Amino acid sequence: MRLRKVHNMLIASALVCSMIVTPVFAEPSSAREEEAELKEQKEAAQSELESLQATLDSLMAKANQLELDLIAKGEEIIQAEEDLKVAEEKKDEQYEAMKLRIKYMYESGSGTATMEKVMTSGDISSMLSQAEYSQQVHEYDREQLQEYANTVQEIEDLQATLETERANLEELEAENEAQQEELNAVIADKSDEISNLDEMIQEAAQRAAAEEEAARLAEQQRAQEAAREEGQGGSNGGGNAGNSGSNSGSAPVYNPSTGNAIVDRAYSKLGSPYVWGATGPNRFDCSGFVGYCLTGTTSRIGTAATFYGWARVSDPQPGDVVATPTHCGIYIGNGMMIHAPKPGDVVKIAPVRSNMVYVRY
Repeated sequence: MRLRKVHNMLIASALVCSMIVTPVFAEPSSAREEEAELKEQKEAAQSELESLQATLDSLMAKANQLELDLIAKGEEIIQAEEDLKVAEEKKDEQYEAMKLRIKYMYESGSGTATMEKVMTSGDISSMLSQAEYSQQVHEYDREQLQEYANTVQEIEDLQATLETERANLEELEAENEAQQEELNAVIADKSDEISNLDEMIQEAAQRAAAEEEAARLAEQQRAQEAAREEGQGGSNGGGNAGNSGSNSGSAPVYNPSTGNAIVDRAYSKLGSPYVWGATGPNRFDCSGFVGYCLTGTTSRIGTAATFYGWARVSDPQPGDVVATPTHCGIYIGNGMMIHAPKPGDVVKIAPVRSNMVYVRY
């Protein structure tokens, strides 16, 4: 499939960028030269990181579109199920009506008995009229039954096609998520590389400063010795003290609360089946479930990617939304969430995933 090829090309190009060999430079003549070369190395690594991030952004955009497609496909399947149910009911009604008409015809003498009477009386026109009427009734019933049978078959075929299309989209979504995870790992490695380079640059800068200070003091000492030798004397003093700084911070104190409406709604839907495109009240996909918990209605308010783009919070509270670009749930405290995981599963409690962010409605 074309989309899959594009995904594979994107991830391949990203991985190639990440595998660029870090240049090994010659022994520098001074710490300042080492610092300059390390800075060049960092700039190259940052450029690679930006390229990787751009690739990840592209994958996330595709993931959002896949989710939208899956939601739309799920809604089509739900509608097809409802249409199929109505069509089957109409078919059954028509079949029962046909049986009653046939029964009435024979019980009222409109069938074989009446036709025998007509033939005995010699009333040919009555006989022909009766036969024509009976034939028309039967043909009408057959046509109606066939029409409803055709409708039922069309809806069943449509439902099967939609299910196949949904399965293909789910496969693409799974591939996209795997590629995002792989790319996130590469980005993390590249970020670590840049962090290490920052430390090396800082160390090199400190060494360079120490070398320059030592050179300054040595030059000062030589000048003083030269002055003493010339009998000029002098005094010198000086020193240079390093400085250091530290900063500290503390994470906000987390006091979980209970009994809020969002969490209550989430708990009330435990065990509800996952259905793509469903927003409740008894069937959900992941974003449909989150939307229901937040608003108490079955109107969709966004996708996982929508929630992922909301302003993030550093003090997560029960009732907040946890999200990745492709999945979401309701935070209930203590590192746990309630979410609708995937097709074939049900709404359940699970640990918040490490790559999820916390946002507030």
